[in-house]
Amino acid sequence: MSQIAELQLTPREAFEEAVFTDILYKKLGLSPDGELKIIPVKRSIDARGKNVVVRVQVEVVDLKEADRFKNHFIYRDVTHALQVVIVGAGPAGLFAALRLIEAGVKPIVLERGKDVQARRRDLAAINKHHTVNPESNYCFGEGGAGTYSDGKIYTRSKKRGDINRILEIMVAHGATQDILFDAHPHIGTNKLPKLVSALREKIIACGGEVHFNTKVTDLLLQDGEVQGVVLHSGERVKGESVILATGHSARDIYELLNRKKILIEAKPFALGVRVEHQQNLIDKIQYHCETDRGLYLPASSYSLVHQASVNGKDRGVFSFCMCPGGFIVPAATSPGEVVVNGMSPSRRDSQYANSGIVVAVEQNDFRTFSRYGALAGMYFQASVEQKACAIAGGTQVAPAQRLIDFTEGKISASLLDTSYQPGLASTDLKEVLPEFIYSGLKQGFKAFGEKMKGYFTNEAQVVGVESRTSSPVRIPRDRETLEHIQVKKLFPCAEGAGYAGGIVSAAMDGERCAEAVIKMYAKV
Repeated sequence: MSQIAELQLTPREAFEEAVFTDILYKKLGLSPDGELKIIPVKRSIDARGKNVVVRVQVEVVDLKEADRFKNHFIYRDVTHALQVVIVGAGPAGLFAALRLIEAGVKPIVLERGKDVQARRRDLAAINKHHTVNPESNYCFGEGGAGTYSDGKIYTRSKKRGDINRILEIMVAHGATQDILFDAHPHIGTNKLPKLVSALREKIIACGGEVHFNTKVTDLLLQDGEVQGVVLHSGERVKGESVILATGHSARDIYELLNRKKILIEAKPFALGVRVEHQQNLIDKIQYHCETDRGLYLPASSYSLVHQASVNGKDRGVFSFCMCPGGFIVPAATSPGEVVVNGMSPSRRDSQYANSGIVVAVEQNDFRTFSRYGALAGMYFQASVEQKACAIAGGTQVAPAQRLIDFTEGKISASLLDTSYQPGLASTDLKEVLPEFIYSGLKQGFKAFGEKMKGYFTNEAQVVGVESRTSSPVRIPRDRETLEHIQVKKLFPCAEGAGYAGGIVSAAMDGERCAEAVIKMYAKV
């Protein structure tokens, strides 16, 4: 029988690995070699008081019941089993593949981009030479957008599936056990590639297939049912079902579905900029420290939201994908556009903190693109990205302004040092952003300065544009059960379908789609 206990630790006790486990036993008066084992359940920082403390919830269990994992995974040999095609090797595609293997179904994973190691050369090319490979970049390639653009695995999607199951699969394939109990778990972009490689190796070891540089250009449809896919080479790949897990930036797939008369819908999303501060400033605000955060506290983060009034209408302005101790990276997927995103390595030891600050975009906001029908939001999104590229010189140099200058409509006389490797150009972002976005951001930044004293400063700068927050298109389906899908055996999945927003929620939706395939079509 287990017991739950709550402990309060100092930052050193909580975050120095060599001390953490021993201090838990000591505070509860137990021996590490005894018949009871302590399992951390949740670890969170409490910075509300003058002195920062760390609150840890633990479970005390009998040693014979002390299995770290609550789930158990049995992967079968599916070499000669029924085949299901999965388009995309992001978290949705990879976790869908593993779930199919558990059920005895063979996944054929088709990825337009390269494997995680080969992707590195294309990321270097976009950073150093401003060369965008449309098939291999920060969004496309093994592991999807999350692998090299961030490693956060926190999600609010608690009703969509078993979060703990997803985290345990990650730990079983190389992630540290900290992610099972940290309040805001993070793996880091330097460690995610190894994890992604391990997931792929497991799929292949069980008889599944993973193919890179394999772009899907068409669907094989017959009598209202998908039979498989057509590749850029002309080859046809058939399967019992097709799981479409292409991510939020696969614009060619949306165009394909539109041509095929498969119903797609424009949906709300968000658009704005990245703001970059010195991490030390954010630490001083959040941890109330006079100099620095010390040796043991992790780089601090923030989450901000404001309701702006734009043209007499309330408009949400909020932080998105905040990256403490991180970097701003170029996330364009085609030449002629500038898109920025953020990432953090596992140690979060960069001198910079950055976050997307974005404004809600509703369908009425892109009515001038209505000639594109359901793709109106996508073309609106692309138009802003193209303006950002043009105004900054046509390369991956990003338009930027100091923060107060941005709100006052001044072109900055000089810019600060930045983590954004391709470089910044001092411009007037008002010429890039739609008026309602610019107005909402101005109000939001001033309001955030009231909430976090010191945040609103010209020692911070904004970088444009943060536009790939989520898909501007939804492929309609029954959200949870998938019992009602438009085309038989075609399962739109995760971020690209408009039903997830992050690594863990995408992985859960991948599993959900795999389970629907098994239930509805895979007779195993």
